[in-house]
Amino acid sequence: MNSSAPSIEITLPSVSATPSLKRRFGSMMYEAMLLFGILFIAGLLFSTLLQQRNALYLRHGQQIWLFVVLTAYFVWCWSHGGQTLAMKTWRLQLVNKDGSALNAKDAFMRYLLAWLWFLPGLALAWAFGAHTWMLAIIPILNFVVWSLTIYLDPKRQFLHDRLAGTKLIDMQKSMKPPGKRRWYH
Repeated sequence: MNSSAPSIEITLPSVSATPSLKRRFGSMMYEAMLLFGILFIAGLLFSTLLQQRNALYLRHGQQIWLFVVLTAYFVWCWSHGGQTLAMKTWRLQLVNKDGSALNAKDAFMRYLLAWLWFLPGLALAWAFGAHTWMLAIIPILNFVVWSLTIYLDPKRQFLHDRLAGTKLIDMQKSMKPPGKRRWYH
């Protein structure tokens, strides 16, 4: 009796496929639209429950509440499957550098570091006392410079992903058999 059974080779999808900058921005734009609805409902809930009759009444409390809602959304989504609603649509997934799933601590760290897309530009605009068009130009320049940080990484990951020890993978590319291309891509 031959003890060597025929071996079957299973090829697992590669987790090293990096999404293009175009796909990442597409996902970000879709995420912004979804977040508008989430933050609208959260703001409505805050205003209704606390009977906010004026936008300035409890303004800082509402800002903290909306920040907590954003934090909960991203941390929960990233630590439960590595995908937000927009990332599922665009077939992007967030994982640790070794390809493992994120825990809540890693997701929270990445969330905080992702604010570097906006906070330095807003802080500079405030420090320079920017008015009118400069109030928009400085944060936009910060956003553009931050997006170009993918070219500093050989694996094309954003700086906040490198700092957090995470990476974005393109599920569409990693699930595609080698050598086959879809006509619509």
